Amino acid sequence: MPDTERAVPLLDLAATSVELTRQLCDIESVSGGEKLIADAIMAALAGCEHLEMVRDGDAIVARTTLGRDRRVVIAGHIDTVPINHNLPVVEQDGFLVGRGTADMKGGVAVALKLAAELSAPPVDLTWIWYDHEEVDSALNGLGRLARTRPDLLEGDFAILGEPTSAKIEGGCNGTARANVTLRGLRAHSARSWVGRNAIHDAAPVLAILAAYTPAHIEVDGLVYREGLNAVGITGGVAGNVIPDLAVISINYRFAPSRSAAEAEAHLREVFDGFEIEVTDMAEGARPGLDAPLARLFLAAVGGEAAPKYGWTDVARFSALGIPAVNYGPGDPLKAHADDERVAVSEILECERGLRAWLSAP
Repeated sequence: MPDTERAVPLLDLAATSVELTRQLCDIESVSGGEKLIADAIMAALAGCEHLEMVRDGDAIVARTTLGRDRRVVIAGHIDTVPINHNLPVVEQDGFLVGRGTADMKGGVAVALKLAAELSAPPVDLTWIWYDHEEVDSALNGLGRLARTRPDLLEGDFAILGEPTSAKIEGGCNGTARANVTLRGLRAHSARSWVGRNAIHDAAPVLAILAAYTPAHIEVDGLVYREGLNAVGITGGVAGNVIPDLAVISINYRFAPSRSAAEAEAHLREVFDGFEIEVTDMAEGARPGLDAPLARLFLAAVGGEAAPKYGWTDVARFSALGIPAVNYGPGDPLKAHADDERVAVSEILECERGLRAWLSAP
């Protein structure tokens, strides 16, 4: 049944954040199908007089306007990768198991509960729940807001509720994709000596990748590990033809101290003499832990911050000049897995940490 014909599910904001996680996960919201869960969030917050609500497609922004001298943005995506017989959610041995539990409806639930309950925080708050994070970056709801309504993203500090096992992870690595193309000459495989095998010519490129030593780069007190890897290889046209073309797809994860131009220059230096085309580039984000609000947040949550090795939407805030960190329940290694799960204790810990920080005088 199309979303437009389905009743809007009821979310119980008086329930625990654990039960709210279950309720959110049981609303299927694979990328492109977020309307129903967005409707449910809008309906649940409709009675919160302390929040100013804005909806942009299936992205929802809820803001306090208390005249505080600082503003914090807390964001999370409401879409998931496709389900695979892993809904509805079940509880097993202290975990909620099912699609979206780790990535990232546990974080969404904590934010939703706190958005409803914290009517007089010491800072103004902007809560954002957005669509299309798990698909092409051009569709990303937070990116769309950054382009069309950057005023809604304004703040002094931002938190993204991506899974971090309830620990603070500062900034994120950048990511680049590139293709190295090898060109040969087609020939019948029975007379291979009259051709040139492009796949064989890929061997030196693979040797470079195999021998590559990733850099460990300290940025504002956190050490980011880089990575350079082949993630795909194509070539060949038929079982009896010497291939005249081979393409190696490469992914480069680079420290947030490097700009996009520096990352591309490094790729071209590593593969000097080969035909290379950079096909995609997203800069990382510096940790942002030197911001005054970040220091207060770290003190409230406790523990030590770690670097985020993968790329996340904190980079979108960083590009707007807003320091940002990742903080949410769930093991990132379980994101997208068929046995995706989140520890109940981590949901409760994230709620405790954020509530303590946002309730302090």
